[in-house]
Amino acid sequence: MQISLEFFPPKTESAQASLADTARTLARLHPQYVSVTYGAGGSTREGTLSTVTQMQGIFQKVAPHVSCIGASTEEMTSLLTDYQSKGISRLVALRGDLPSGYGQGGAFAHAEDLVCFIRQSFGQAFEIEVAAYPEIHPQAKTAQDDLRHFVNKVKAGANGAITQYFFNSDAYFRFVDEAYQQGIDIPITPGIMPITNYSQLARFSDACGADIPRWIRQRLAGFGDDVASIRAFGQEVITDLVDQLVTAGVPGLHFYTMNRAEPTLAIVDALGLKGQPG
Repeated sequence: MQISLEFFPPKTESAQASLADTARTLARLHPQYVSVTYGAGGSTREGTLSTVTQMQGIFQKVAPHVSCIGASTEEMTSLLTDYQSKGISRLVALRGDLPSGYGQGGAFAHAEDLVCFIRQSFGQAFEIEVAAYPEIHPQAKTAQDDLRHFVNKVKAGANGAITQYFFNSDAYFRFVDEAYQQGIDIPITPGIMPITNYSQLARFSDACGADIPRWIRQRLAGFGDDVASIRAFGQEVITDLVDQLVTAGVPGLHFYTMNRAEPTLAIVDALGLKGQPG
């Protein structure tokens, strides 16, 4: 099973040291690659660069997130040239979100514009992953409009896609079927979010449009401050979801680690999964 992992840039030196420990622990999963997120409006660009370098000392392949909105072609060329010089060969190309009160600006309106720019400027130097939204992007006008944007990103030159996390496998399978009906044949890897903290999960999900089914919300809310019960229930739910996906033959699994090793390891170990280095 192809496994990939996502980390975010730490904000303190102690968190950076903790991330290094987490990464070394998760290295035993032999991930195909690990990705490093990028802040809104480029707010963590330097943090991303630093974390990418840190992860290169632990993993074979590191894929930085590249957020294009608000960026000029000159800025993007400089960033990608820098990554290329550091031996980066895979990117996660995203539109990204602007900080509140910041005008759009920049040379790129959508992720498809960024993918097209990378292919025109750097050819096949990078493998490109793009985002997919099985439950529809929160800013999309309609499901059909969202699917059209996804298809355009792929046709612009994407090699693969990573989905937003979800808790309903039917949403993923329907999205993949609809994409394939549009002639898309790249791997669409499901994003997996371990459940460890209900309030944090609810906040993330409300922001990104990921639906938490009512039965899951009610049970998590019912545990109150019982962290152990929340984690045990969360592991059971996500392990069952991953089992469904693996049984159906998904092309891989992309874990949103939240910079923690234990939740991801618990799911992988419970199912006896083994990673395959890329």
